Amino acid sequence: MSEDADADAEADIERLATVLEDPTARTILTETSQEPLSARTLSERCGVSEPTIYRRLEDLRECDLLVERTKPDPERGHHRTMYATNFERLTVELRDGHLELRVDRREDPADRFTRLIEGM
Repeated sequence: MSEDADADAEADIERLATVLEDPTARTILTETSQEPLSARTLSERCGVSEPTIYRRLEDLRECDLLVERTKPDPERGHHRTMYATNFERLTVELRDGHLELRVDRREDPADRFTRLIEGM
């Protein structure tokens, strides 16, 4: 592994560790692993303000641990932004004197279907 790759991997692990150190970020991940949730619902479940939730959501999206989806809301005539965890497992391994980070992603059924159609 090159020095640049080592530095990038180290920075990724550092950033991820910093984000996961926060209890609100961890709660967001566990809550959104079961079903997509809105920022308002996450605020209620985490017991913190919506601005705090939005900051943590941005941190998690920057680490590519969370996805944002738009859901129509016919009752209010608007749409709602929902958040969902997009990984199954995070692994940090020590190999040959280097830390390696691996993220096993969840595959969205719509993405899987698109890939299937495109492959025909």
